[in-house]
Amino acid sequence: MNMDTDDKRIRDAVRHTEILRPPKQSLATFGTTNIYYYLVTKPAYTELVKDTTETVIREGRVIAERPKVVTPYYLSRLEGFSTEARRYFEMLIEKHGSNIAGLFYSYRNEPKELNIVSNSLLSVVEKLNTQIDKRGDPLTSIIKGEDELWDVSLMKFIAEITESSVYNNLRQMGARGLLSMDSKGVPVDARVKIEELFRKATTGEVEPRELKDELDRWDLFGDYEDRFFTLFQKKR
Repeated sequence: MNMDTDDKRIRDAVRHTEILRPPKQSLATFGTTNIYYYLVTKPAYTELVKDTTETVIREGRVIAERPKVVTPYYLSRLEGFSTEARRYFEMLIEKHGSNIAGLFYSYRNEPKELNIVSNSLLSVVEKLNTQIDKRGDPLTSIIKGEDELWDVSLMKFIAEITESSVYNNLRQMGARGLLSMDSKGVPVDARVKIEELFRKATTGEVEPRELKDELDRWDLFGDYEDRFFTLFQKKR
């Protein structure tokens, strides 16, 4: 299967994905957001089997970590990005400077159950809506997606909830002065995050390596070197 065919399948999956029940709250600005989802699809084999009314129900959680204030320079030092992505970050630096502030969202998906039921997709959605209404959970969502590319449908859902939350997150961070930059071009929020990592490293909640990596991404290890080695000696 060539690249053009793959791209078309992805575009089709995105186009056919519908967020039938979005979260009733935006992503938290200063904490973790835990969204439970039901992703409903028609089985891929329905194209071969006529008159089937089966529906696939995938359940899971999308956990959104607290958004971080970052700069193109910071992103360019993160691992896991392609050469093309890194070039894009370089282009941002060339256009806006290395210290323009933006938000970085990180997610993890925790799949739970997969069930195939002998009911139409419409009736399944109606039943799920009734159950969610009874529970009164504002962070449970229903997504209608494509069976073979269900993870693409989930990514579209993540993209939409992120887009709908950015303005509120930026407004709240701005109100606390966390978008401001210090003399080294480091956001106030980044300094707050570093202090949090020092605290967690002291109590054993995170490994010193995680703190060291964050300091290196901001090119700030020299600023905190004495504190870090004091902490490291205590951990030994």
